Amino acid sequence: VASEMRLGVERDGVLDILKNKLLCLMFYEPSTRTSSSFDAAMKRLGGQCIMINESHSSTKKGETLSDTIRTLDQYGDAIVLRHPDDDSADIAAEAADHPIINAGNGSREHPTQAFLDLFTIREEVGTANGLTITFVGDLKYGRTVHSLCELLKHYDCTINLVAPKEIGLPEKVRSGLQSRGQLGAESHELTPEIVAKSDVIYCTRVQKERFEDLSLYEKVKDGLVVSAATLKHAKKNMIVMHPLPRNLELSPEVDNDPRAAYFRQMKYGMFVRMALLALVMAS
Repeated sequence: VASEMRLGVERDGVLDILKNKLLCLMFYEPSTRTSSSFDAAMKRLGGQCIMINESHSSTKKGETLSDTIRTLDQYGDAIVLRHPDDDSADIAAEAADHPIINAGNGSREHPTQAFLDLFTIREEVGTANGLTITFVGDLKYGRTVHSLCELLKHYDCTINLVAPKEIGLPEKVRSGLQSRGQLGAESHELTPEIVAKSDVIYCTRVQKERFEDLSLYEKVKDGLVVSAATLKHAKKNMIVMHPLPRNLELSPEVDNDPRAAYFRQMKYGMFVRMALLALVMAS
């Protein structure tokens, strides 16, 4: 469906699949790509959006998430929610009559990012089957990694984990990879050997906002960097991905390398979210 959306946008610019539909965007955490791509996706489908962030909502007056969702549920045909609470998507789904789309719930999941990541891999490489995918960086709080690992269980692939021990992949997710026979190399360093075998290197930002102990953040924040020197060891047809935003973990010198897929990844995201909105909201 995402591929059909891509062709439709390239051909017509705007489709009228969701004409007269209204999408409510509710973001309790900062967002550039997710919020704007949902906004763009809805408008490309001929629909309209209401955008609300926490600073302009009644949560400042003590309103509960449940009451806010019930309010928006009266106005729109679906709600996109990002919230720092791991249980927020469940709370919202219980409160609403209309569909809730999870745009990130705490450090737990980011399912729409996982869909666009998988679509990126398929568009750039052809398939996820037979690939070696290396996750690098903050794997503990990196909800995009957790969600993508869940999707990748449907594919025959090997997953490498590269992270400081303090921010390694949660054991529940790691044991799932291991039980499925997908777990590959585990390392605290991105070695030339790991790079050379990778078809996808997926970088993640060390998220300062998730750390209760800032001294631990300072210890690990610059420990892993993907640079032009890193890619000297990489395959010619591999790709580098990143959900963005980035800090120092992904050097800007990589941007002009044709293997840098992270800006294309954003565009793929709009097509995937168009597909999701159409499937969820079309009559």
